[in-house]
Amino acid sequence: MRKMRTPFEDKVFYSFVYIFSFLLLLSVLYPVIFIVSASFSSGRAISTGQVRLLPVEPGIEGYRAVFKDRRIPMGYRNTVFYTVIGTFINVTMTLICAYPLARKRLPHRGAITFFFTFTMLFSGGMIPSYILLRNLRMLNTVWAMWLPNAMSIYSMIVTRTFISSAIPDELLEATQIDGCSDVKYFFLFVLPLSKAVIAVIAMMYAVGYWNAYFNAFLYLTKQELYPLQIFLREILVMNQMQNDIVDPETAIAMQGLADLLKYSLIVISSAPILCIYPFFQKYFVKGVMIGSIKG
Repeated sequence: MRKMRTPFEDKVFYSFVYIFSFLLLLSVLYPVIFIVSASFSSGRAISTGQVRLLPVEPGIEGYRAVFKDRRIPMGYRNTVFYTVIGTFINVTMTLICAYPLARKRLPHRGAITFFFTFTMLFSGGMIPSYILLRNLRMLNTVWAMWLPNAMSIYSMIVTRTFISSAIPDELLEATQIDGCSDVKYFFLFVLPLSKAVIAVIAMMYAVGYWNAYFNAFLYLTKQELYPLQIFLREILVMNQMQNDIVDPETAIAMQGLADLLKYSLIVISSAPILCIYPFFQKYFVKGVMIGSIKG
């Protein structure tokens, strides 16, 4: 059987797609390579602009300077704690809210959904939220990092759409005929069939908690509760303030150290998420197709 020849128009189109994708890959990959290379270079090489692609005068002075600060391990521990527990809370709240709304027989389903989506457009604001947490005595507690953002309405809607479109109603009817309760149906059928969307929303929540800064800046004043991002900010700000009170030659040298610290801190704060993401990548592909096919 003869192999069909690809039309000339398709060859041109595919060539354009490959070139565009390659250029897009370079535009995303080069900054990552540059930051990693700069973090392993010397401060003098960074300040003089010698770093282009590979490390210049390789070393780990930046990482040594960062990990000399005892606050970094503390910040890592707090951030991991906030991320793990917070992601579990968020995913749990999202699922127990999305599943009932995915049931077409739920009374007043449209009105309930409206009240949820209304909060995406209007909220109490920063000051009322602060006063509320203060009155609830949650300031300077771990709950201030979890409860204000216990559920994302956007993630709930995505999860509800996935459950309603990917899990047929006939499956529920069949299990009910066999005497299966709603609780058993949720744990034995809905959760195993929703692994893709659970992985997607869990990754989104985890990234949000890992990069959490603003809530901690507002609601926490105890240093032992600070996440990693607060400590990274303090290190950078402190280094910049020191540069302003020294002589010019020392300031130049310290500016190189400040740049080195900056790149090292970026790598330290981003590496865990970059390492975890490939394990969830296949679920993101499935998540893109949620609700795209109707049958």
